[in-house]
Amino acid sequence: MAQDAQKEIERYRQLLADGNPAELLEMRGEDLWKQKRGPKNASLEACDLGLGAGKVQGVNAVLPRYFGDVDRVMDLESRIVHCEVTLQGFTMAELTKRPHSLNQSERQTDHEALVAYVVGQSRGAKVNLPQSHPKERESFLRGEKMFFFKGGPYDFACATCHGVDGQRIRLQDLPNFQKADNAQRAFTTWPAYRVSQGAMRTMQWRLLDCFRQQRMPELEFLSQASIDLITYMGVKAKDGTMDAPAIKR
Repeated sequence: MAQDAQKEIERYRQLLADGNPAELLEMRGEDLWKQKRGPKNASLEACDLGLGAGKVQGVNAVLPRYFGDVDRVMDLESRIVHCEVTLQGFTMAELTKRPHSLNQSERQTDHEALVAYVVGQSRGAKVNLPQSHPKERESFLRGEKMFFFKGGPYDFACATCHGVDGQRIRLQDLPNFQKADNAQRAFTTWPAYRVSQGAMRTMQWRLLDCFRQQRMPELEFLSQASIDLITYMGVKAKDGTMDAPAIKR
């Protein structure tokens, strides 16, 4: 009976995959990337996301990573915001005030569109986060510690849901990040378009919502803690093939 249920769930997912609305957001993001915007009237085409100025293909498969110009590890979203500040002249306050759309009736944010575009340029790339710099390794170790840390009113950790086999919330499997194939499947399909919310959700949003469901203190957007968790998950997903933005329930 359990096998029959699993087959039906897989069939439902296959039906979902037939046409992803995130593709429209990717196109909008590409336009935003190339537009001259902000106080400096500049585009983001000179933005260095880790593989050189202006290069977007494959970058999401090697992020987070260390950036010498800021002397710290950054994920895709923090690096995009950094480029908007340095190249286009936007302020950090205005870019981080409301990075995510709140409901289905609301237009998705420019941040979400930019992320969708850049992430889409990494489809087919193999996950290979660098760990050669000491700060990259430190980020991984902090993320690992956070993954297993228990807290909040439920005494939950990330590992409570994602450190054992066979866990599920409704129709959504909860991958065990201690297994390479599980970690690869999870990491490579975020960001994702959530059918239940009518919006594409970024990795930063995914972590924020996980903390909310654990009843933990709200995870600050672009915080070092969020970047460390993404680093940990990305390293565990090494050699997975990027397939995002995906589509999920």
